Amino acid sequence: MIDILEKEKKVTIVGAARSGVAAAKLLKRKGFDVFLSDSTDEAEIDKTFSAEIKEKGIAHEFGVHSDRAFESEIMVVSPGVPQNSAIIQKALAKGINVVSEIEAASWFCKGKVIAITGTNGKTTTTTLIGEMFKDAGFKTFVCGNIGIAFSDIVEQTDEKSIVVLETSSFQLDNIKKFKPFISILLNVTPDHLDRYESFEKYLESKMRIAENQNSSDYFVFNYDDELVRRSANSVNASKSAFSLNVSVKQETGTGAYVNNMDLIYYYYMGEENVIDTQKLIIKGEHNVYNAMASVISAKIFGIEKEYIKKTLENFKGVEHRLEYVRELDGIKYYNDSKATNVNSVWYALKGFTEPLVLILGGKDKGNDYSQIEKEVKEHVKHIIAIGSSKQKVYDYFIDKLPVTMADDMNDAIVKAKANAVSNDVVLLSPACASFDMFDNYEHRGFVFKEIVNSLK
Repeated sequence: MIDILEKEKKVTIVGAARSGVAAAKLLKRKGFDVFLSDSTDEAEIDKTFSAEIKEKGIAHEFGVHSDRAFESEIMVVSPGVPQNSAIIQKALAKGINVVSEIEAASWFCKGKVIAITGTNGKTTTTTLIGEMFKDAGFKTFVCGNIGIAFSDIVEQTDEKSIVVLETSSFQLDNIKKFKPFISILLNVTPDHLDRYESFEKYLESKMRIAENQNSSDYFVFNYDDELVRRSANSVNASKSAFSLNVSVKQETGTGAYVNNMDLIYYYYMGEENVIDTQKLIIKGEHNVYNAMASVISAKIFGIEKEYIKKTLENFKGVEHRLEYVRELDGIKYYNDSKATNVNSVWYALKGFTEPLVLILGGKDKGNDYSQIEKEVKEHVKHIIAIGSSKQKVYDYFIDKLPVTMADDMNDAIVKAKANAVSNDVVLLSPACASFDMFDNYEHRGFVFKEIVNSLK
Protein backbone atom coordinates (compact mmCIF):
# COMPACT_ATOMS: atom_id res chain seq x y z
CA MET A 1 0.00 0.00 0.00
CA ILE A 2 1.57 3.27 -1.08
CA ASP A 3 2.13 5.97 1.53
CA ILE A 4 -0.31 8.31 -0.19
CA LEU A 5 -3.15 6.17 1.18
CA GLU A 6 -2.53 7.03 4.82
CA LYS A 7 -5.93 7.83 6.25
CA GLU A 8 -4.93 11.11 7.87
CA LYS A 9 -4.25 12.63 4.47
CA LYS A 10 -6.17 15.75 3.55
CA VAL A 11 -7.24 15.93 -0.06
CA THR A 12 -8.64 18.74 -2.19
CA ILE A 13 -10.78 17.90 -5.20
CA VAL A 14 -10.77 20.55 -7.93
CA GLY A 15 -13.87 20.48 -10.13
CA ALA A 16 -17.49 19.69 -9.30
CA ALA A 17 -18.27 17.79 -12.49
CA ARG A 18 -18.63 14.04 -13.03
CA SER A 19 -15.10 12.81 -12.27
CA GLY A 20 -14.43 15.31 -9.49
CA VAL A 21 -17.59 14.44 -7.58
CA ALA A 22 -16.94 10.71 -8.07
CA ALA A 23 -13.40 11.09 -6.70
CA ALA A 24 -14.64 13.15 -3.74
CA LYS A 25 -17.20 10.50 -2.78
CA LEU A 26 -14.69 7.66 -3.17
CA LEU A 27 -11.98 9.28 -1.07
CA LYS A 28 -14.45 10.30 1.62
CA ARG A 29 -15.64 6.69 1.85
CA LYS A 30 -12.00 5.66 2.17
CA GLY A 31 -11.50 7.90 5.20
CA PHE A 32 -9.81 10.91 3.65
CA ASP A 33 -10.49 14.45 4.85
CA VAL A 34 -12.06 15.72 1.61
CA PHE A 35 -12.58 19.32 0.48
CA LEU A 36 -14.04 20.12 -2.94
CA SER A 37 -13.31 23.44 -4.64
CA ASP A 38 -14.79 24.80 -7.87
CA SER A 39 -14.35 28.37 -9.06
CA THR A 40 -17.63 28.16 -11.00
CA ASP A 41 -20.64 29.82 -9.39
CA GLU A 42 -23.07 27.29 -7.92
CA ALA A 43 -25.83 28.42 -10.26
CA GLU A 44 -23.75 27.17 -13.21
CA ILE A 45 -22.85 23.80 -11.67
CA ASP A 46 -24.91 20.75 -12.60
CA LYS A 47 -27.64 20.56 -9.97
CA THR A 48 -27.29 16.78 -9.68
CA PHE A 49 -23.62 17.08 -8.79
CA SER A 50 -24.04 19.96 -6.33
CA ALA A 51 -26.87 18.05 -4.62
CA GLU A 52 -24.68 14.94 -4.29
CA ILE A 53 -21.86 16.94 -2.72
CA LYS A 54 -24.19 18.35 -0.08
CA GLU A 55 -26.00 15.05 0.51
CA LYS A 56 -22.72 13.23 1.18
CA GLY A 57 -21.60 15.93 3.60
CA ILE A 58 -18.53 16.83 1.54
CA ALA A 59 -16.97 20.13 2.59
CA HIS A 60 -16.95 22.42 -0.42
CA GLU A 61 -16.77 25.89 -1.91
CA PHE A 62 -18.19 27.26 -5.14
CA GLY A 63 -17.28 30.41 -7.02
CA VAL A 64 -13.75 30.65 -5.63
CA HIS A 65 -10.51 28.78 -4.89
CA SER A 66 -9.79 30.00 -1.37
CA ASP A 67 -6.73 29.35 0.78
CA ARG A 68 -8.57 26.31 2.17
CA ALA A 69 -8.05 24.58 -1.19
CA PHE A 70 -4.30 24.53 -0.53
CA GLU A 71 -4.45 23.08 2.99
CA SER A 72 -3.98 19.51 1.76
CA GLU A 73 -1.28 17.00 0.90
CA ILE A 74 -3.07 15.80 -2.23
CA MET A 75 -4.97 17.66 -4.93
CA VAL A 76 -7.13 15.64 -7.35
CA VAL A 77 -7.83 17.69 -10.47
CA SER A 78 -10.61 17.12 -12.96
CA PRO A 79 -9.60 16.70 -16.63
CA GLY A 80 -11.27 20.02 -17.46
CA VAL A 81 -8.65 21.92 -15.43
CA PRO A 82 -5.65 22.90 -17.64
CA GLN A 83 -2.12 22.16 -16.46
CA ASN A 84 -1.19 25.83 -16.69
CA SER A 85 -4.15 26.97 -14.59
CA ALA A 86 -3.40 29.13 -11.58
CA ILE A 87 -4.69 26.60 -9.04
CA ILE A 88 -2.48 23.76 -10.31
CA GLN A 89 0.59 25.97 -10.57
CA LYS A 90 0.03 27.32 -7.06
CA ALA A 91 -0.47 23.81 -5.68
CA LEU A 92 2.73 22.57 -7.29
CA ALA A 93 4.64 25.57 -5.94
CA LYS A 94 3.41 24.68 -2.44
CA GLY A 95 4.58 21.08 -2.82
CA ILE A 96 1.10 19.59 -2.99
CA ASN A 97 0.89 16.22 -4.72
CA VAL A 98 -1.30 16.93 -7.79
CA VAL A 99 -2.94 13.83 -9.30
CA SER A 100 -5.72 13.01 -11.75
CA GLU A 101 -8.97 11.21 -10.97
CA ILE A 102 -7.85 8.01 -12.72
CA GLU A 103 -4.69 8.03 -10.61
CA ALA A 104 -6.69 8.33 -7.38
CA ALA A 105 -9.15 5.62 -8.42
CA SER A 106 -6.35 3.26 -9.45
CA TRP A 107 -5.11 3.10 -5.84
CA PHE A 108 -8.16 1.01 -4.99
CA CYS A 109 -8.52 -1.12 -8.14
CA LYS A 110 -8.25 -4.89 -7.58
CA GLY A 111 -8.83 -5.93 -11.19
CA LYS A 112 -6.75 -5.70 -14.34
CA VAL A 113 -6.98 -2.45 -16.31
CA ILE A 114 -7.06 -2.16 -20.09
CA ALA A 115 -6.46 1.55 -20.79
CA ILE A 116 -7.13 3.04 -24.22
CA THR A 117 -5.93 6.38 -25.51
CA GLY A 118 -5.37 8.10 -28.85
CA THR A 119 -6.59 11.18 -30.64
CA ASN A 120 -9.38 9.25 -32.35
CA GLY A 121 -11.20 5.97 -31.84
CA LYS A 122 -10.95 5.79 -28.04
CA THR A 123 -14.66 5.49 -27.32
CA THR A 124 -15.37 2.97 -30.07
CA THR A 125 -12.42 0.78 -29.08
CA THR A 126 -13.22 1.02 -25.38
CA THR A 127 -16.83 0.04 -25.98
CA LEU A 128 -15.89 -2.78 -28.36
CA ILE A 129 -13.36 -4.29 -25.95
CA GLY A 130 -15.91 -4.05 -23.16
CA GLU A 131 -18.44 -5.97 -25.26
CA MET A 132 -15.87 -8.66 -26.15
CA PHE A 133 -15.02 -9.32 -22.52
CA LYS A 134 -18.65 -9.28 -21.43
CA ASP A 135 -19.57 -11.71 -24.22
CA ALA A 136 -16.74 -13.99 -23.08
CA GLY A 137 -18.11 -14.04 -19.50
CA PHE A 138 -15.68 -11.68 -17.75
CA LYS A 139 -16.82 -9.36 -14.96
CA THR A 140 -16.26 -6.18 -16.95
CA PHE A 141 -16.46 -2.48 -16.18
CA VAL A 142 -16.34 0.13 -18.97
CA CYS A 143 -15.54 3.60 -17.69
CA GLY A 144 -13.30 6.67 -17.80
CA ASN A 145 -13.57 9.38 -20.41
CA ILE A 146 -16.43 7.40 -21.95
CA GLY A 147 -18.94 8.54 -19.33
CA ILE A 148 -18.77 6.66 -16.02
CA ALA A 149 -15.91 7.79 -13.80
CA PHE A 150 -13.30 5.20 -12.76
CA SER A 151 -13.94 6.27 -9.15
CA ASP A 152 -17.59 5.28 -9.45
CA ILE A 153 -16.89 1.59 -10.12
CA VAL A 154 -13.49 0.84 -8.61
CA GLU A 155 -14.83 -0.48 -5.28
CA GLN A 156 -16.83 -3.11 -7.17
CA THR A 157 -13.70 -4.68 -8.67
CA ASP A 158 -12.10 -7.91 -7.54
CA GLU A 159 -9.11 -9.95 -8.70
CA LYS A 160 -11.08 -11.39 -11.63
CA SER A 161 -12.46 -8.05 -12.85
CA ILE A 162 -11.54 -6.33 -16.10
CA VAL A 163 -11.68 -2.53 -16.18
CA VAL A 164 -11.78 -1.12 -19.71
CA LEU A 165 -10.79 2.51 -19.27
CA GLU A 166 -10.94 5.26 -21.87
CA THR A 167 -8.20 7.75 -20.99
CA SER A 168 -7.74 11.22 -22.44
CA SER A 169 -4.46 13.11 -22.43
CA PHE A 170 -5.94 15.40 -19.76
CA GLN A 171 -6.50 12.42 -17.46
CA LEU A 172 -2.96 11.16 -18.08
CA ASP A 173 -1.31 14.50 -17.36
CA ASN A 174 -1.24 13.95 -13.60
CA ILE A 175 -0.74 10.23 -13.13
CA LYS A 176 1.95 9.02 -10.71
CA LYS A 177 1.70 5.25 -10.28
CA PHE A 178 -1.17 4.45 -12.68
CA LYS A 179 -0.18 1.19 -14.35
CA PRO A 180 -2.55 -0.61 -16.73
CA PHE A 181 -2.02 -4.28 -17.54
CA ILE A 182 -2.71 -3.44 -21.20
CA SER A 183 -2.23 0.05 -22.59
CA ILE A 184 -3.43 0.84 -26.09
CA LEU A 185 -2.30 3.79 -28.20
CA LEU A 186 -4.48 4.05 -31.31
CA ASN A 187 -3.01 7.12 -33.02
CA VAL A 188 -1.71 10.62 -32.30
CA THR A 189 -2.53 13.62 -34.48
CA PRO A 190 -2.62 17.35 -33.61
CA ASP A 191 -5.42 18.12 -31.16
CA HIS A 192 -6.05 20.18 -28.04
CA LEU A 193 -3.41 22.68 -29.10
CA ASP A 194 -5.38 25.20 -27.05
CA ARG A 195 -4.32 23.21 -23.96
CA TYR A 196 -0.77 22.16 -24.90
CA GLU A 197 2.07 24.49 -25.82
CA SER A 198 3.16 22.17 -28.65
CA PHE A 199 2.21 18.97 -30.43
CA GLU A 200 5.26 17.33 -28.83
CA LYS A 201 3.83 18.03 -25.36
CA TYR A 202 0.50 16.51 -26.43
CA LEU A 203 2.32 13.39 -27.67
CA GLU A 204 4.20 13.15 -24.38
CA SER A 205 0.90 13.20 -22.50
CA LYS A 206 -0.45 10.34 -24.61
CA MET A 207 2.72 8.28 -24.07
CA ARG A 208 2.36 8.55 -20.30
CA ILE A 209 -0.18 5.72 -20.53
CA ALA A 210 2.77 3.28 -20.63
CA GLU A 211 5.32 5.02 -18.41
CA ASN A 212 4.83 2.75 -15.36
CA GLN A 213 4.48 -0.51 -17.27
CA ASN A 214 7.08 -3.27 -17.21
CA SER A 215 7.72 -6.48 -19.15
CA SER A 216 4.80 -8.25 -17.45
CA ASP A 217 2.41 -5.69 -19.00
CA TYR A 218 1.42 -5.09 -22.63
CA PHE A 219 1.64 -2.04 -24.88
CA VAL A 220 -0.61 -2.35 -27.95
CA PHE A 221 0.10 0.25 -30.62
CA ASN A 222 -0.66 1.38 -34.16
CA TYR A 223 2.34 0.42 -36.26
CA ASP A 224 1.10 2.50 -39.21
CA ASP A 225 1.25 5.73 -37.21
CA GLU A 226 4.88 6.77 -37.58
CA LEU A 227 4.95 8.89 -34.42
CA VAL A 228 3.40 6.10 -32.36
CA ARG A 229 5.77 3.53 -33.83
CA ARG A 230 8.84 5.63 -32.98
CA SER A 231 7.55 6.41 -29.51
CA ALA A 232 6.96 2.72 -28.81
CA ASN A 233 10.75 2.21 -28.69
CA SER A 234 10.87 3.85 -25.26
CA VAL A 235 8.22 1.58 -23.73
CA ASN A 236 9.28 -1.15 -21.28
CA ALA A 237 6.15 -3.28 -21.65
CA SER A 238 5.81 -6.27 -23.98
CA LYS A 239 4.73 -4.87 -27.34
CA SER A 240 1.95 -5.95 -29.71
CA ALA A 241 1.36 -3.99 -32.91
CA PHE A 242 -1.47 -3.71 -35.40
CA SER A 243 -1.25 -2.67 -39.03
CA LEU A 244 -2.92 -2.86 -42.43
CA ASN A 245 0.32 -4.41 -43.71
CA VAL A 246 1.65 -7.92 -43.09
CA SER A 247 5.17 -6.52 -42.65
CA VAL A 248 4.25 -5.69 -39.04
CA LYS A 249 5.00 -9.35 -38.20
CA GLN A 250 8.70 -8.55 -38.44
CA GLU A 251 8.46 -6.04 -35.59
CA THR A 252 6.65 -7.77 -32.70
CA GLY A 253 5.99 -11.32 -31.59
CA THR A 254 2.25 -10.78 -31.37
CA GLY A 255 -0.19 -8.48 -33.09
CA ALA A 256 -2.70 -8.16 -35.90
CA TYR A 257 -2.77 -7.23 -39.57
CA VAL A 258 -5.12 -7.27 -42.56
CA ASN A 259 -4.57 -9.44 -45.61
CA ASN A 260 -7.08 -9.54 -48.49
CA MET A 261 -9.76 -8.06 -46.20
CA ASP A 262 -9.15 -10.70 -43.50
CA LEU A 263 -8.17 -9.61 -40.00
CA ILE A 264 -5.33 -11.88 -38.91
CA TYR A 265 -4.06 -12.28 -35.35
CA TYR A 266 -0.45 -13.49 -35.20
CA TYR A 267 1.50 -14.84 -32.24
CA TYR A 268 4.62 -16.83 -31.48
CA MET A 269 3.10 -20.18 -32.48
CA GLY A 270 1.44 -19.07 -35.72
CA GLU A 271 -1.55 -17.01 -36.76
CA GLU A 272 -5.34 -17.09 -36.78
CA ASN A 273 -7.82 -15.70 -39.29
CA VAL A 274 -10.33 -13.91 -37.03
CA ILE A 275 -12.86 -12.26 -39.36
CA ASP A 276 -13.50 -10.93 -42.84
CA THR A 277 -13.46 -7.16 -42.22
CA GLN A 278 -16.31 -6.75 -44.72
CA LYS A 279 -18.53 -8.39 -42.09
CA LEU A 280 -17.92 -5.56 -39.62
CA ILE A 281 -21.03 -3.41 -39.13
CA ILE A 282 -18.83 -0.45 -38.20
CA LYS A 283 -17.44 0.84 -41.48
CA GLY A 284 -14.25 2.63 -42.44
CA GLU A 285 -10.53 2.00 -42.26
CA HIS A 286 -10.33 3.60 -38.81
CA ASN A 287 -12.73 1.00 -37.45
CA VAL A 288 -10.54 -1.80 -38.82
CA TYR A 289 -7.74 -0.37 -36.67
CA ASN A 290 -10.09 -0.23 -33.67
CA ALA A 291 -11.09 -3.84 -34.29
CA MET A 292 -7.46 -5.01 -34.49
CA ALA A 293 -6.58 -3.34 -31.17
CA SER A 294 -9.62 -4.97 -29.60
CA VAL A 295 -8.75 -8.43 -30.95
CA ILE A 296 -5.20 -8.23 -29.57
CA SER A 297 -6.53 -7.29 -26.12
CA ALA A 298 -8.95 -10.21 -26.14
CA LYS A 299 -6.31 -12.70 -27.28
CA ILE A 300 -3.89 -11.58 -24.55
CA PHE A 301 -6.54 -12.82 -22.11
CA GLY A 302 -7.02 -16.03 -24.09
CA ILE A 303 -10.55 -15.27 -25.31
CA GLU A 304 -11.60 -17.76 -27.97
CA LYS A 305 -12.08 -16.70 -31.58
CA GLU A 306 -15.80 -17.60 -31.55
CA TYR A 307 -16.54 -14.96 -28.89
CA ILE A 308 -14.39 -12.33 -30.59
CA LYS A 309 -15.94 -12.97 -34.02
CA LYS A 310 -19.49 -12.88 -32.65
CA THR A 311 -18.88 -9.53 -30.95
CA LEU A 312 -17.29 -8.02 -34.05
CA GLU A 313 -20.16 -9.17 -36.26
CA ASN A 314 -22.78 -7.66 -33.94
CA PHE A 315 -21.13 -4.44 -32.75
CA LYS A 316 -22.98 -1.41 -34.13
CA GLY A 317 -20.66 1.33 -32.91
CA VAL A 318 -21.25 4.10 -30.39
CA GLU A 319 -23.66 6.98 -30.21
CA HIS A 320 -22.52 10.25 -31.83
CA ARG A 321 -19.81 8.49 -33.86
CA LEU A 322 -20.89 8.15 -37.51
CA GLU A 323 -24.33 7.32 -36.13
CA TYR A 324 -27.05 6.82 -38.73
CA VAL A 325 -30.07 8.95 -37.80
CA ARG A 326 -32.65 8.65 -40.59
CA GLU A 327 -33.39 8.92 -44.30
CA LEU A 328 -35.84 11.52 -45.65
CA ASP A 329 -36.53 12.23 -49.32
CA GLY A 330 -33.61 9.98 -50.24
CA ILE A 331 -31.20 12.01 -48.10
CA LYS A 332 -29.41 10.17 -45.27
CA TYR A 333 -28.45 11.98 -42.07
CA TYR A 334 -25.45 10.98 -39.92
CA ASN A 335 -24.48 12.25 -36.47
CA ASP A 336 -20.71 12.38 -35.97
CA SER A 337 -20.77 14.95 -33.16
CA LYS A 338 -17.90 13.13 -31.43
CA ALA A 339 -15.59 14.26 -34.24
CA THR A 340 -14.06 17.10 -32.24
CA ASN A 341 -10.83 17.37 -34.25
CA VAL A 342 -9.75 17.52 -37.87
CA ASN A 343 -8.36 13.99 -37.98
CA SER A 344 -11.72 12.56 -36.89
CA VAL A 345 -13.35 14.31 -39.84
CA TRP A 346 -10.68 12.90 -42.15
CA TYR A 347 -11.70 9.37 -41.14
CA ALA A 348 -15.40 10.20 -41.39
CA LEU A 349 -15.12 11.59 -44.92
CA LYS A 350 -13.26 8.50 -46.13
CA GLY A 351 -16.10 6.32 -44.84
CA PHE A 352 -18.62 7.60 -47.43
CA THR A 353 -18.95 7.19 -51.18
CA GLU A 354 -22.09 9.38 -51.48
CA PRO A 355 -21.86 13.16 -52.03
CA LEU A 356 -21.79 14.95 -48.66
CA VAL A 357 -23.24 18.13 -47.27
CA LEU A 358 -20.93 18.67 -44.30
CA ILE A 359 -21.86 20.61 -41.15
CA LEU A 360 -18.52 21.88 -39.85
CA GLY A 361 -17.47 24.19 -37.01
CA GLY A 362 -17.74 24.92 -33.30
CA LYS A 363 -15.15 25.90 -30.72
CA ASP A 364 -11.87 25.83 -32.63
CA LYS A 365 -8.86 24.15 -30.98
CA GLY A 366 -6.20 25.35 -33.38
CA ASN A 367 -7.52 23.42 -36.40
CA ASP A 368 -5.46 23.13 -39.58
CA TYR A 369 -8.03 22.46 -42.30
CA SER A 370 -5.36 21.80 -44.90
CA GLN A 371 -5.19 18.31 -43.38
CA ILE A 372 -8.64 17.49 -44.79
CA GLU A 373 -8.64 19.71 -47.87
CA LYS A 374 -8.07 16.82 -50.28
CA GLU A 375 -10.81 14.67 -48.72
CA VAL A 376 -13.25 17.59 -48.60
CA LYS A 377 -12.72 18.27 -52.32
CA GLU A 378 -13.24 14.58 -53.11
CA HIS A 379 -16.30 13.89 -50.94
CA VAL A 380 -18.07 17.16 -50.02
CA LYS A 381 -20.37 19.16 -52.32
CA HIS A 382 -21.33 21.87 -49.82
CA ILE A 383 -20.20 22.98 -46.34
CA ILE A 384 -22.51 24.46 -43.73
CA ALA A 385 -20.32 26.44 -41.29
CA ILE A 386 -21.54 26.79 -37.70
CA GLY A 387 -20.40 27.96 -34.28
CA SER A 388 -17.78 30.43 -33.16
CA SER A 389 -15.36 29.18 -35.82
CA LYS A 390 -17.77 29.50 -38.76
CA GLN A 391 -15.93 32.51 -40.18
CA LYS A 392 -12.63 30.59 -40.12
CA VAL A 393 -14.30 27.63 -41.85
CA TYR A 394 -15.88 29.94 -44.43
CA ASP A 395 -12.66 31.81 -45.14
CA TYR A 396 -10.64 28.62 -45.62
CA PHE A 397 -13.03 26.73 -47.88
CA ILE A 398 -14.99 29.37 -49.80
CA ASP A 399 -12.59 29.44 -52.77
CA LYS A 400 -12.65 25.63 -52.93
CA LEU A 401 -16.36 24.74 -52.79
CA PRO A 402 -19.71 26.29 -51.81
CA VAL A 403 -19.90 27.30 -48.12
CA THR A 404 -22.95 28.64 -46.29
CA MET A 405 -22.85 30.04 -42.75
CA ALA A 406 -25.64 29.13 -40.31
CA ASP A 407 -26.84 30.85 -37.13
CA ASP A 408 -27.50 27.72 -35.07
CA MET A 409 -28.02 23.96 -35.43
CA ASN A 410 -31.60 24.28 -36.63
CA ASP A 411 -30.54 26.78 -39.28
CA ALA A 412 -27.63 24.53 -40.26
CA ILE A 413 -29.88 21.51 -40.80
CA VAL A 414 -32.44 23.51 -42.77
CA LYS A 415 -29.68 24.86 -45.04
CA ALA A 416 -28.04 21.43 -45.33
CA LYS A 417 -31.36 19.89 -46.42
CA ALA A 418 -31.87 22.68 -48.97
CA ASN A 419 -28.47 21.93 -50.52
CA ALA A 420 -28.87 18.14 -50.63
CA VAL A 421 -30.67 15.92 -53.12
CA SER A 422 -31.68 12.26 -53.15
CA ASN A 423 -28.71 9.89 -52.57
CA ASP A 424 -26.73 12.62 -50.76
CA VAL A 425 -25.64 12.43 -47.12
CA VAL A 426 -25.94 15.25 -44.59
CA LEU A 427 -23.10 14.73 -42.13
CA LEU A 428 -22.55 16.53 -38.84
CA SER A 429 -18.80 16.13 -38.29
CA PRO A 430 -17.71 19.42 -36.71
CA ALA A 431 -13.92 19.03 -36.19
CA CYS A 432 -14.40 21.29 -33.16
CA ALA A 433 -15.35 21.22 -29.51
CA SER A 434 -18.98 21.95 -28.68
CA PHE A 435 -18.69 24.38 -25.77
CA ASP A 436 -19.47 27.51 -27.78
CA MET A 437 -23.06 26.36 -28.31
CA PHE A 438 -23.62 23.19 -26.27
CA ASP A 439 -22.79 21.54 -22.93
CA ASN A 440 -20.72 18.82 -24.61
CA TYR A 441 -20.55 16.80 -27.83
CA GLU A 442 -23.36 14.53 -26.59
CA HIS A 443 -25.66 17.52 -26.18
CA ARG A 444 -24.73 18.69 -29.68
CA GLY A 445 -25.48 15.25 -31.10
CA PHE A 446 -28.80 14.96 -29.29
CA VAL A 447 -29.91 18.37 -30.63
CA PHE A 448 -28.88 17.38 -34.16
CA LYS A 449 -30.84 14.12 -33.97
CA GLU A 450 -33.88 15.78 -32.44
CA ILE A 451 -34.06 18.37 -35.22
CA VAL A 452 -33.39 15.83 -37.98
CA ASN A 453 -36.07 13.48 -36.65
CA SER A 454 -38.56 16.39 -36.60
CA LEU A 455 -38.06 17.18 -40.29
CA LYS A 456 -41.10 16.60 -42.50
